[in-house]
Amino acid sequence: RCIPVFLDEDTVHQYYNGYCNNVLWPLFHYRLSTTRSFQSQFDAYKRANHMFADVVNEHYEEGDVVWCHDYHLMFLPKCLKEHNSKMKVGWFLHTPFPSSEIHRMLPSRSDLLRSVLAADLVGFHTYDYARHFVSACTRILGLEGTPEGVEDQGRLTRVAAFPIGIDSDRFIRALELPKVKESMKDLKERFAGRKLMLGVDRLDMIKGIPQKILAFEAFLEENPQWREKVVLLQIAVPTRTDVPEYQKLTSQVHEIVGRINGKFGTLTSVPIHHLDRSLDFTALCALYAVTDVALVTSLRDGMNLVSYEFVACQAAKKGVLILSEFAGAAQSLGAGALLVNPWNISDVATSIRYALNMSEDEREKRFHHNFMHVTTHTSQEWAATFVSELNDTVVEAQLRTRQVLPVLPIDTAVSRYTCSHNRLLILGFNGSLTEPVDSSGRRGGQIRELEPRLNPELKEPLKKLCGDEKTTVIVLSGSDRSVLDNNFEEFNMWLAAENGMFLRLTSGDWMTTMPENLNMDWVDSVKHVFEYFTERTPRSHFELRETSLVWNYKYADVEFGRLQARDLLQHLWTGPISNAALDVVHGGRSVEVRAVGVTKGAAIDRILGEIVHNKNMKAPIDYVLCIGHFLNKDEDIYSFFEPELPAMTHMSSRATSPDPYGYASRGSKPKLPGSRTPKSQAHLMKQRSLSTLERSNFGTSSWRQLGRDDRASSASADGAAAAASSSSSSRGHEGSSVLDLKGENYFSCAVSKKRTNARYLLRSSSDVVELLKELADTVP
Repeated sequence: RCIPVFLDEDTVHQYYNGYCNNVLWPLFHYRLSTTRSFQSQFDAYKRANHMFADVVNEHYEEGDVVWCHDYHLMFLPKCLKEHNSKMKVGWFLHTPFPSSEIHRMLPSRSDLLRSVLAADLVGFHTYDYARHFVSACTRILGLEGTPEGVEDQGRLTRVAAFPIGIDSDRFIRALELPKVKESMKDLKERFAGRKLMLGVDRLDMIKGIPQKILAFEAFLEENPQWREKVVLLQIAVPTRTDVPEYQKLTSQVHEIVGRINGKFGTLTSVPIHHLDRSLDFTALCALYAVTDVALVTSLRDGMNLVSYEFVACQAAKKGVLILSEFAGAAQSLGAGALLVNPWNISDVATSIRYALNMSEDEREKRFHHNFMHVTTHTSQEWAATFVSELNDTVVEAQLRTRQVLPVLPIDTAVSRYTCSHNRLLILGFNGSLTEPVDSSGRRGGQIRELEPRLNPELKEPLKKLCGDEKTTVIVLSGSDRSVLDNNFEEFNMWLAAENGMFLRLTSGDWMTTMPENLNMDWVDSVKHVFEYFTERTPRSHFELRETSLVWNYKYADVEFGRLQARDLLQHLWTGPISNAALDVVHGGRSVEVRAVGVTKGAAIDRILGEIVHNKNMKAPIDYVLCIGHFLNKDEDIYSFFEPELPAMTHMSSRATSPDPYGYASRGSKPKLPGSRTPKSQAHLMKQRSLSTLERSNFGTSSWRQLGRDDRASSASADGAAAAASSSSSSRGHEGSSVLDLKGENYFSCAVSKKRTNARYLLRSSSDVVELLKELADTVP
């Protein structure tokens, strides 16, 4: 019931002989090769995968499972998912997957990884190969590896190990066939009085045939008493006989065999029987059954099922398996086999002597381990397990998708923008307005500039939006003031630096929104810790800002950087910040230390108050678009703008973003130019009691999170809570009082984040560019 996929001769040559067998096969087996026609071969590879996809799509029916196999079809999952995103797609690799350091040498490394990640479930023979794949996705693509697989913007590709097996019953039943029994009898008579050692391999560089034969020679030299008592039967199945490298390997093996037979052979017998041919199934089963020691010494092998076949046929003989530790089967049969390093000739020779002299009791125990595994982990069980896991993975993904934020409906956001009269755009900087970078942060092999830069495509849209009288644009960032100055000096907008602690209109001067009594005594001790970890973590750096310190390791090695960050956090908690009222914010590739309550949400009301006063704003703000790749600690800005609940229209549900320093209630509040205060003490008390009611009804959990830090001492926590309880009069009077916002006119968007408090998701900074361009096009 197979359906053919017809490929033309040129495609077959460049796809199969070229890219598959001349590029991917050697690389996946840790052998490097180069070709001048790489690009044409890669194009043929993609073309062939598309042809497979076309045939699948032609015959696909809803509910079908599509299982793609091996390195020949690494592009197929992506092709299939692009055609039908609901298709159940699994991909399994039957070879090793190399370490990320090897895989990264492949010119098309990223394309292949992303194509495979389109599958719902990715399977490998062993945990090592799965780990290498996840590591490659992490190091090369910059994605997040998890115990379940690889995560990319909320979408999880499950990665797991599924050791393949054989149809063991078929081999066991074959031993009862008369033809097999006859062959067994003949072999026993022919090799009577000698121990039979067996090797069955394709004639390929990865199989380690020369190394195996040299190890056998070393054994004969070191153990002369065995020279006429043991024979090695090596079956070498010819492959790719037209390739010069394989022809050279054949000549090399023949030369070694001839030399050893000439050296240790006699008139009546030779120590090595070498056959350049394959055997039929019955002859092979008979050979497995009479063998005393099997030598499977691959230099690198995905699994190697010869070892399984040998074990399945050994119920009577209980022979010994010598197995390469570089074969995938070593993960499954290691308990009963003798594991060897095939490159270590003397080690293999010693193992041969040990196997031939092994006691019957030990042989039985070792055989029992392996036989139980081979007969229970069959090929049927492997296939059933993979398909079952694929179905489960798809169901879990559907459940997970329901929890993922919807993508921002750009048309709706633009439509509501055009219908509004007083718009507010709050834009983050890093990860939102910056130039797109590749996953490793490098271009041309070099680290890109450490200072973020505005995406050039946004200059014209921002100029239009900033020139619109009905639109107010704020760039709210954790970056230093100089960074915002360098990038936005030419625009007519508001800049809020260091999480809103500094503010200015681009035509004016910087002003501070920091409380005068902000304690910064902790800076020097934290700085020493950051300096220490910067020195011991190559390509990391730290920034000293006026209200915070940031250690950044986004250019460092991913895994090493994470380990260092974990160590750094331990140093901080047990040292300089153990008793300080500080927040430690662990971002994607950074660690930031800042005073408690220094968040974008805590600062936005003060910022709004200043903007309203500066612009002498009369009409209420009726449209808010808030976009950013904010740290979790700063996502309180999203809840600040959530429209009021219908039942409490006289109250502001924005009490979830209190001012932790109580600006309105203390004389220490730094005065912004022209900032206003409540008219009377009675009004202040009214605002205070209202704020308490709001918190008790709507904002308890958020208020606690923002108003105090559980890591601070109880005195500090009580002080912060008390300060927060008296803070809302300024907020209610200045910023929030100008908002007249309906739910359909508020768009909070997180950029490329999996978990967020925002309403909508924008997948990347490219989507931000598209949105702002469309908004700018509506400006007359």
